[in-house]
Amino acid sequence: MGEAYDARLELPSPFGRGAGGEGDTPSPCGRGAGGEGDTPSPCGRGARGEGLNWSPVLICQPTPAPLLVAQNTPPVRAQTELPPIGEPVAVPAWPENEWLFDFGQNLVGRVRLKVKGERGTTLTLRFGEVTENGKLYTANLRTARQTDYYTLRGDPQGEIWESRFTFHGFRYVQVKGLAEPPSRDLLTAIVLHSDLPETIHFECSDPLLNQLHHNIQWGWKGNSLDVPTDCPQRDERLGWTGDAQVFARTATYLTDAAGFFTKWIQDMADAQLSSGAIPSVAPVISTLDQADGGPAWSDAFIIIPWTIWQQYGDTRILETHYPAMCRYLEYLVSHSQNLIRFLPDERELPKPQQSWQLGGYGDWLAQDGSTDKRGFTPRDLIGTAFLAYDARLMNQIAAALGKDDDALKFRQLFEDVRAAFIERFITPAGLLIGQQQTGYLLVLQFGLAPERLWPVFLAALVKDIEARQTHMSTGFVGTPYICQVLTDFGRLDLAYALLLQKTFPSWLYPVLHGATTIWERWDGWTETQGFQDPEMNSFNHYAYGAVGTWMYENIGGIRPHPAHPGFQHFILNPQPGGGLTYARAEYNSVHGKIISQWKIEDGQFIWNFTIPPNTTADVIMPDGSGISQYEAGQYEIRSVQNSIGLQ
Repeated sequence: MGEAYDARLELPSPFGRGAGGEGDTPSPCGRGAGGEGDTPSPCGRGARGEGLNWSPVLICQPTPAPLLVAQNTPPVRAQTELPPIGEPVAVPAWPENEWLFDFGQNLVGRVRLKVKGERGTTLTLRFGEVTENGKLYTANLRTARQTDYYTLRGDPQGEIWESRFTFHGFRYVQVKGLAEPPSRDLLTAIVLHSDLPETIHFECSDPLLNQLHHNIQWGWKGNSLDVPTDCPQRDERLGWTGDAQVFARTATYLTDAAGFFTKWIQDMADAQLSSGAIPSVAPVISTLDQADGGPAWSDAFIIIPWTIWQQYGDTRILETHYPAMCRYLEYLVSHSQNLIRFLPDERELPKPQQSWQLGGYGDWLAQDGSTDKRGFTPRDLIGTAFLAYDARLMNQIAAALGKDDDALKFRQLFEDVRAAFIERFITPAGLLIGQQQTGYLLVLQFGLAPERLWPVFLAALVKDIEARQTHMSTGFVGTPYICQVLTDFGRLDLAYALLLQKTFPSWLYPVLHGATTIWERWDGWTETQGFQDPEMNSFNHYAYGAVGTWMYENIGGIRPHPAHPGFQHFILNPQPGGGLTYARAEYNSVHGKIISQWKIEDGQFIWNFTIPPNTTADVIMPDGSGISQYEAGQYEIRSVQNSIGLQ
């Protein structure tokens, strides 16, 4: 997680100066390998390497032989260049000052170094996300170096260099080894991510929500480098399935992510065990050799293909992985106890030290008062809820593929799991075991309680939120659902109150404290406690950015029709609230650009929207009235504010 480059070792380039020349392509072996006074090049004493002992080629023949395929995912490319937002700041050090550059945005990529200096001078570039007391904060990087080294060749015309074999997660770069104070032109940040076309534009009358949208976008940019990573800076950078599962729908609004997720779902299929289990990371790595990734994590193998189908209308990802998804669901049923989902017992875990993972990751990093990162929500409740959800989605998938018998089977499985859930987790008096926000959200979102108890559980959820002074206590599992559940059950006002909450824990608390991406933890930094545990404290971690889906679908008012995947027929239904007076959303769907813009002006609700050619939309007023099907075209609707129940 860093690169060292000695420009004195560059070989001559037939096209120009080599790596140091502006606009030239670096030689992989370096310049002047045999030049007088130069250190020998690892590529040989001269251009042909005469006189050196070459290591023999090693032929790798893994068993079984891997399947070689063409690249099937969008490439990672340099996307944007960002200059520092001001002149570098001196950081007192011995024997000379170091210099701190601020790019104003937490990003992922590298820097371009443009420097003049004495031959043999080595510059050290250390990358980090945040600062503490004016210095680069690196404790949260764990063992990741996030450090590049560049040794100057001493070119009087200057030298330009970019690292080629690493990337960093950073907003700040601290430079050591400069003989003179630098200018801001020394460094330029190069933003890297998979080449995914942006498909959403969102803005509203609240600048804090606009910044939140910006942070969601940049969180996705920073964690979409070939696989959906959990974080781009510390010594992890893995394709965690749970993080991607909660964020996938938001990602499909932000970008054209169909190809990206199609490839990554293949990574999950490749990682599937013979038992049918799915690990928590894909591509799988030996240090996380798990039998089962656990609830809400391994379930990504069903939820994300379903999401891709809903957003893009393409059933090929379902057809390709349908047998493997069936094997996964069979595994869950066979490893449940009377349809109550647990992880395998400790004897089946490959490593005894992983016994803490029994029951999965729970409601990861919940703020419900638990000292366990997994929160208080019972893990068997979470597991069983997601087993039921998997069965319901597989019912829809089977029906879409024309597998009617399977669809009936999965529908019955959902009903059976739902009955088991009610028996175990809902008391005869109508109380939910655990009584946590996430538990109520899963029950209401997945339809797991008798309809007569919906008002009871909603009231309990609202009571808990209000008892916490209008704050969430949810972690990775519950947070994506909270605003939508409240909206669906008639508490749009409370959904907005949570979205606009400015005190910890909330989405806007990091925004008010300078965040430019989404944080891993609600309490990554607080005014009272400072930084959280550096062992797990990323400041670029997109999971909580899943609220973007609610913003685009409810504030903007654009969402897919559940019976018509792919936006050829969709729903337009903005839900103004929270004191907002204006919002605009543009979504480049696979069938064209959808636009929904509304404002409240002089007591009138004025709504302009565009339906692209060859599509139709159900147009619904904010209060649910006036449901009509509209053909392609541009429209304006005006209504007296009070007549449609706006707050």
